[in-house]
Amino acid sequence: MFDPRAIQCKRMLLAGVFASSIFISSAAAQTSTAQPALQPTRPSGVLTPYRNQPARISNRAAAMYEAVWGIEAPTVKAVESGVILRFNYRVLDPEKAKPLTDKKFEPILECPEKHVSLVIPSMEKVGQLRQAPKTIVAGESYWMAFSNSGRPVKPGDRVDVVIGNFRARGLIVE
Repeated sequence: MFDPRAIQCKRMLLAGVFASSIFISSAAAQTSTAQPALQPTRPSGVLTPYRNQPARISNRAAAMYEAVWGIEAPTVKAVESGVILRFNYRVLDPEKAKPLTDKKFEPILECPEKHVSLVIPSMEKVGQLRQAPKTIVAGESYWMAFSNSGRPVKPGDRVDVVIGNFRARGLIVE
């Protein structure tokens, strides 16, 4: 009925498990009493990343925006709890930046990863939520707001802004 070898095998396994647990717990107790726990240290040259720092565009892209379109610092920020995405840019050369404020071009904000295209809403009494002045001034910042109802595009997503022939690719939503 009872196999004596099976009982002996079970006893040996239990004894092995019990002995290894005693050994592990005593080794842990010795290391905690003998030596204080060492805190991990960072090398002096390594800094922690600053989390609220805006994502920068590459130097090559910045030079292209400046040379071709006469703008700098294009950014996309989620505002109004993420319901609106605001595209900002600063004008360096008003003549080159004219197509960005031209009302005959319909601006579109695309998120290729999520297959979403957002447009600028038009309010009944206000009109389109974008700046479109007759004269553009160098050194001034301009903006346009895209509707993100349902919040499909979130901070951290990469988006493209398309206005006529202008295309700002890979901007990270802040």
